[in-house]
Amino acid sequence: MVSPISIAKIAHTPEVDHFIEMMATEHDFKSKKLTALFQKVNTKQSILKAISRPAEKRMPWHKYRKIFLTKKRIAGGVKFWKKHKTVLKNVEEKYGVPWQIIVAIIGVETQYGGNTGSFRVIDALSTLAFSYPKRSTFFTKELKHFLLLCREEGMNPLKPKGSYAGAMGLPQFMPSSYRNYAADYENDNKRNIWTNPADAIASVGHYLLKYGWQKNEGIAYKLIVTGNDYTQALFDDLKPQSTVAELQALNIIIPPNIPRQAPAKLLEYQQASAPEFWLGLTNFYTITRYNHSQMYALAVYQLSEAILAKTK
Repeated sequence: MVSPISIAKIAHTPEVDHFIEMMATEHDFKSKKLTALFQKVNTKQSILKAISRPAEKRMPWHKYRKIFLTKKRIAGGVKFWKKHKTVLKNVEEKYGVPWQIIVAIIGVETQYGGNTGSFRVIDALSTLAFSYPKRSTFFTKELKHFLLLCREEGMNPLKPKGSYAGAMGLPQFMPSSYRNYAADYENDNKRNIWTNPADAIASVGHYLLKYGWQKNEGIAYKLIVTGNDYTQALFDDLKPQSTVAELQALNIIIPPNIPRQAPAKLLEYQQASAPEFWLGLTNFYTITRYNHSQMYALAVYQLSEAILAKTK
């Protein structure tokens, strides 16, 4: 168990001093200003506890699904669509990502902006960068990106709030994702993913496009499997490693409208009584680039379909 670290202690550890020196040398920050900044940063035990128990790793699919496929969240998606219909249509036309996928991601991430996180981003990132050795490299990089984006956007680093992992705004972008993919929908020279749904919607669309979204292509299909040959196609890697034709050869029944040479991934999900199987195409894999979990991606897809059905 990692013990809590006081504000004074975090400001004077060798790791923090090295980080400050790096930011000064490589990115022209003022060492004295960063030192003063980190004296106001808190390390939080609640953050360390939360990151050690992500839902994707501690519950089976049939329980995980119930968190997101609720009447309330579906109704919230319909309401969000009605309110931002024009923006969603424009973003879909620009990036090729279906509006319902964008809405579902925002719905899964923050309940359409209802819960964007209560931790100061700098506290979350600093806690994980300097007090969580398992992923220190990743969160140190994100802390660097956060300070850079604050300078670029003219934000006070002590003000932005987000999740326990430092994810920000309606779409829960990490700082590196913000710098690379956040979009300015209204061309007002601001990328406000905290309180501007239009910027958040455009940012999700831009992100998915850059990670390989294929316009007008399928996403996922529920499958029927027979025998045990299918086990040869179950891999931990989320990236499609087979073609539809290769999966068919393993006695997996696949809808006939899917191109036989399309890259595909066989996915197994644990229901209460027995497993169920899905076919994930390239667009499904793209959703996992948002959150590296096949349960997350299927929750997004199923929520998107449920929302779409309520708008017809």
